[in-house]
Amino acid sequence: MNRKKQQKLAESLCRTARHFNKFEVECLIKLFNNLGVEPSDRHAAVGLDRNSFRNILHVTFGMTDDMIMDRVFRAFDKDNDSCVSVTEWVEGLSIFLRGTLEEKIKYCFEVYDMNSDGYISREEMFHMLKNSLLKQPSEEDPDEGIKDLVEITLKKMDYDHDGKLSYADFENAVRDENLLLEAFGPCLPDIKCRMAFESQAFQDSPDL
Repeated sequence: MNRKKQQKLAESLCRTARHFNKFEVECLIKLFNNLGVEPSDRHAAVGLDRNSFRNILHVTFGMTDDMIMDRVFRAFDKDNDSCVSVTEWVEGLSIFLRGTLEEKIKYCFEVYDMNSDGYISREEMFHMLKNSLLKQPSEEDPDEGIKDLVEITLKKMDYDHDGKLSYADFENAVRDENLLLEAFGPCLPDIKCRMAFESQAFQDSPDL
């Protein structure tokens, strides 16, 4: 991408990725280009494929849950072309790193709503909780404990008592108790990973 094109892209991304200034956007574009995201196939979209993206989530942000990493990839990949473009990268990171509570609520709900039907169902909660909880060797059937946890969660978060969480339920619950934002598994970076990523990404002036 030539310098002029890159400048233009940075300017337009400053408008959509509201939490970054132009210098930061340029740094993120540079970082994206340095990740070696040339398509292996001439007709493939240019960007990060699922594996490259999951590798970043794992190595840079310490994520370990395959199911959640997969969902984070889908949340970034807005056009569903199985590839995170430079625009999706910068706009996604804007919320992932610096989003407002409202933006993070939307993002987490999207990650947790596994079949994208607008609800987090009992089954989805069960799978995510089973996946994210530490396996405890015990006499009891672990599935029973997770089912109990699903019921407790529903009691706390299901405001309209229909046995599943709508976006409104999730938003109300999180606004009442912010800790519920990542109730079904960690899908946002912790402050240490966030600071480390930002200080590395934004440390030098981008030589575009």
